[in-house]
Amino acid sequence: MPFDHEKLDVYHRALDALELSDRIGTMLPPGRAGVRDQLDRASTSVVANIAEGAGEFSRPEKARFYRIARRSAIEVVAWLDITRRRNEANRSTIDQAMEDYRAIVAMLVRLIRAVRP
Repeated sequence: MPFDHEKLDVYHRALDALELSDRIGTMLPPGRAGVRDQLDRASTSVVANIAEGAGEFSRPEKARFYRIARRSAIEVVAWLDITRRRNEANRSTIDQAMEDYRAIVAMLVRLIRAVRP
């Protein structure tokens, strides 16, 4: 029997986006470990908070975790913008990740609205 979060399309999309974020992190030049770490932390937070929210029984708590995931996704987008602006990674990979995170944010907004009390 799957966990509740494993039934959510947004969770799987976030896992795919996490892989892209990891790939982008490996493209960063030496000396950019801070950016790589922040990108990793934020993209991992998206996945983890979706899982935590799905596992909650309380609707307000579900919404809280989904809001945290949404904010983390927006933070990932900011790090991707910085990376793209500095030409530090493959532009097409960044563009694909940006598209994934746009979709993730939209999916999370729908989830948040659906679980609001």
